[in-house]
Amino acid sequence: MPAHASPADLYRHSLRLLLEKDIPAWVGLWAEHGVMEFPFAPPGWPERLEGRAAIADYMRPYPDHIDLRDFPDLRIHQTTDPGTIVVETRGVGRMVETGEPFDMTYVAVVSVEDGRLTSYRDYWNPLAVPAPAADFARSNAR
Repeated sequence: MPAHASPADLYRHSLRLLLEKDIPAWVGLWAEHGVMEFPFAPPGWPERLEGRAAIADYMRPYPDHIDLRDFPDLRIHQTTDPGTIVVETRGVGRMVETGEPFDMTYVAVVSVEDGRLTSYRDYWNPLAVPAPAADFARSNAR
């Protein structure tokens, strides 16, 4: 992805990498000191991941638990800061362990500098996650 790509283009590319289950390439979109936050994380779940290495550790097993198949209803909103977007989407797929459907609505505030993700605040609802995914999120808490 070129360094001059817009935040919206970089985000769309990140979704394609998640669908391809290419977690190393997805992590490669991050700035070395990027921060991923989960403001609605319940106790025992990660609230903040600091740095590309922590984000990589958290995301590495993701495809083993959740098989994402699509991100329908993608809406990207520009903000007054040209490096920050607000994203609304759904992630749909299935739980790998059980085959149960996975359907989660997300709102994220994403910031980009020099073609890299620097901040990602993920306002997802952990109460709506099926149990195997919940175990995955908890097991990766720091």
